[in-house]
Amino acid sequence: MSSDPKIPPFQNNPPADSGPPLIPASEPPPVDVGPPPLLPLTPSRNSSPARDPLALLLSLGLGLFLADAMVSLVDDTLILLFDVHILTVLRGTLSLCAVLLVLVIYCLMGLTPRIPKRLFLPLTLFSPAALLVAVPCVIYFYSRIHQLAWGLSVCQVIVGLSILYLVQGGFKFRWPLMPESQLAGRGFSGRNLAVFLLVNVVVLLPAVMIYLGICAVMAVDHFSEGFLALRPVGLTVQVRKYVRNDGKTIQLVPMSHVGEPDFYQTLAQSFPTNAIILMEGVSDNRNLITNKINYQRMATALGVAEQHEEFRPRGELVRADVDVEAFTPNTIAGLNLAMLIHSEGLNAGTALQLMQFSPPHFEEQLFDDLLRKRNRHLLEEIQARLAASDHLIVPWGAAHMPEIAREIQKAGFRLDETQEYVAIRFRSADKKIKRAAAGADSGKPK
Repeated sequence: MSSDPKIPPFQNNPPADSGPPLIPASEPPPVDVGPPPLLPLTPSRNSSPARDPLALLLSLGLGLFLADAMVSLVDDTLILLFDVHILTVLRGTLSLCAVLLVLVIYCLMGLTPRIPKRLFLPLTLFSPAALLVAVPCVIYFYSRIHQLAWGLSVCQVIVGLSILYLVQGGFKFRWPLMPESQLAGRGFSGRNLAVFLLVNVVVLLPAVMIYLGICAVMAVDHFSEGFLALRPVGLTVQVRKYVRNDGKTIQLVPMSHVGEPDFYQTLAQSFPTNAIILMEGVSDNRNLITNKINYQRMATALGVAEQHEEFRPRGELVRADVDVEAFTPNTIAGLNLAMLIHSEGLNAGTALQLMQFSPPHFEEQLFDDLLRKRNRHLLEEIQARLAASDHLIVPWGAAHMPEIAREIQKAGFRLDETQEYVAIRFRSADKKIKRAAAGADSGKPK
C-alpha cells in the first residue's frame, strides 16, 4: 500500500495566487561617465575674498597705512615727551613702503572703477595733502615742528581707522581687511581713465604748482628777511649798505653759490678798491669732508656759473670763516651724506642711508654749526677789522644776512641804501628780455 507522503508547507511560502516572490531592491551598478565638467572661473559675489588680487592689494595698502600711522604716532609721542628716537628707522621704512603702495593704488583707481573712491581717495591723498599743509606751518612755526608732526600722526590714525570701520562694518580686523563685496564694476573703464587724467593734469597738478610757488615766495622772503626775493624775472638779492655816525660803512651782499656770470661781475666791479672784503668759505685742514663740496651739477642744470669761477672782487680779501673741525661730528656726518647724494644721486643705497640717518638734535646742531657759529666768528672779524678800515664788505650767503644785519644795527649802524640784483634768471623770462632787447635794437636808426 502506497501513499504520498505529506510534505509540510514552508512557513514563509506565499499563497499560490500571490504571484512570484519580491526581490529586494539594490543600487544600480556604477556607470563611468567621465570627470565632472569644469566650472567657469569667474568669481561670484559670495566667493572667498582671498581669491581677488585687488582685494588683497587694497587690504595690504590699508594695513600698511594703519601700521605707519600707529608707529608714527608712538614715535612722535616719544620724541615730544621724552626726546626718544628709537622708532625713527622703523617709521621711515614703513612710511616708504606705505607711500609706494598707496601710489600704486592711486594709479589703479584711474584704470579700474572697482576701487571705491569714497573710501580710498582719503587714504591715497592723505600723505601729499599733509605735506602741503605742513609747508607753510614749517615756514612760520618751525620751532613747533614736533607738535605739528604729532598732530599729523593723530590725523593719519583717525583716517585709517575710519576707513577700516567703513570697509568692514566695524572694528573686526578680519583678513583681508578689504572684503570683495565692496568691489564692484568693470575691470577697466575708458571713461574712468579719461576723467582721472583730466582731473590730475588739468586741476590737481596746476593747483599744486601754484600753491608750492606761493609757499616758495613766502619761504624765501621770511627766512631771508627780504635779502632774497622771487620775482617773475628770477631770484633777486638785495644789497644793503649800513653806515655809522663815525662814517664807517658795512655793505652786506647776499650771495648764491651759483648765479648769472654778469651778476658776479657787476658786484665785483662795484666794490671800492680800498675796502676790506670778508670772504665766506669753510676750510677743511684735516680733510674731514670725504666728498668735496661743489655746485657744478646745479650750475649746469640751471645754465649758470659757479661763484668761484666768476666772482673776483677788488680790494683786500680776508677769509672770515671757520674750519670744519669746529663743527660737531653729527654735522660732519650729515654733510658727508649730503655730498654723497649730490655726487651719486638719489638711489636705493643713498636713500636707505638717508632714512637711517637720524641722530638726536641733528637739526639744532646743523643750524648752530652752519649759521650761528659761523655768524659769531664773522661778527668777531667785523669788530676787529673796523679799526683798520672805513669800508667793510661782507659777500656771504643770504641765510647769514638777517642775523648779521640785526647785530651790526645793535652796534650803531643804520640802513642807508639798498640795491637789487638778479642772481638767477628764469630761462623763459631771460629769453623774453633778450627778444625785447633785440626788437628795440632793430628799431633804432642806423
